[in-house]
Amino acid sequence: MRRTILCLFATVISFNAISSVIDVTDRNSKTTASSALHSPVMDDIVVEDAIREFKSLSRAERKSRIKEVKKIAKEYKAAKKAGNDVQTNTVLLAILCVILPPLAVGLHQGETNGKFWLSVLLTLLFWLPGVIYALIVVLG
Repeated sequence: MRRTILCLFATVISFNAISSVIDVTDRNSKTTASSALHSPVMDDIVVEDAIREFKSLSRAERKSRIKEVKKIAKEYKAAKKAGNDVQTNTVLLAILCVILPPLAVGLHQGETNGKFWLSVLLTLLFWLPGVIYALIVVLG
């Protein structure tokens, strides 16, 4: 998550540098330039340039850039969360609730939190309460 936000930050700050690299390449080599931009070495270079550029900005400009990055990160999280609410995904999770209730709860929640451990406990005690609880979490 931290790397994603850092990459978003670097992209926002050094967008002009990236677009100039792509503009320089011709139409045939655009795919190789874009794949080179996503390599770990290029990511490090872009991040270092972005941090150097960020440090040279005024305080007010830094605050505005940070607000912009936070807004983009919030939109990214919302888009990622909205992608999990697909009807097919819900049907598959409901089927998985019957087969392996803790796995369905863990996939739905996206992390191992209290709901996941409660589902594990209920499934170990008796299978049916685990299934009922997993269905409530997934469909509710």
